[in-house]
Amino acid sequence: MKGVILAAGYATRFLPASKTIPKEMFPLIDRPAIDFIVQEMVDSGIHDILLVASRRKKVMEDYFDREIELSSAFSKSNEIEKLEVIKPIEANIFTLRQQRMMGTGNALMLVEPFVDNQPFVVAYPDDIVLGEKPLSRQLIDAWKKTGNTVLAVKELEEDQLSRYGVIDPADSGKIMQVNKMVEKPLPGTAPSRFVSYGRYLYTPDLFEALRRSDKSHSHQSEFTQTEAINYLAAQGQVSALQFEGTRYDLGEPLGFLTSAMQIGLLRPEYKTALLDEMRRLLKLHDNPDNENSG
Repeated sequence: MKGVILAAGYATRFLPASKTIPKEMFPLIDRPAIDFIVQEMVDSGIHDILLVASRRKKVMEDYFDREIELSSAFSKSNEIEKLEVIKPIEANIFTLRQQRMMGTGNALMLVEPFVDNQPFVVAYPDDIVLGEKPLSRQLIDAWKKTGNTVLAVKELEEDQLSRYGVIDPADSGKIMQVNKMVEKPLPGTAPSRFVSYGRYLYTPDLFEALRRSDKSHSHQSEFTQTEAINYLAAQGQVSALQFEGTRYDLGEPLGFLTSAMQIGLLRPEYKTALLDEMRRLLKLHDNPDNENSG
């Protein structure tokens, strides 16, 4: 099983920072966001990982390479803990540039030679999921049971559905057959409350479905994977998995900020001090005069 991370986008919601720093490299405490996704794949048994990026994002490739200067300096000073921190992850990291921003459908078509007619896991860096079993592993296990393309889904409240792709399930259960997916439905029109998050396990049938949808695509809007997923769903080849774990939304600034705070609370060395600071800020917010009185 191979992994693909689609990370070529402009991240315009994070301008001006994302003008020069890839959003995927923004730190969640002391690790860039993309590191969490690569680690998830490695922990799931995936060791060949392709980063689909762009010319502005070479720093991601550098991050997963060996840092010769630091390694040499830490070796000379016998700083073993720091050497361990910067050690490259045990995976084969490949990169491919999406030269034209033509949507995720186009990006997926580019990876066909890499996956070599095998099922593969796709991650979008807007979402990280932390839990006892890595999300990619959960998708692989669901694929072994169904043989289908598998979407990672969670149930949300009605007022949140219009931001996401929402599935129309044919049945109920932890693993569901999918009739179709509706992208960002208008309020009151969603076929269910199960939304698809940024993790997929695709079978190689995806590529023919993408070619079919590309021929019928007007190219007046973004070419996404939704049409291809619906083509496969019509053939009974798409399942959805209600995954386990906590999802952190990195797709917009407020979500990134709150995710960083929540991940900070998972770190024992920061938890107490961070909670104290949060309580102080809440007290200050409720009683703004306290700031001047101190």
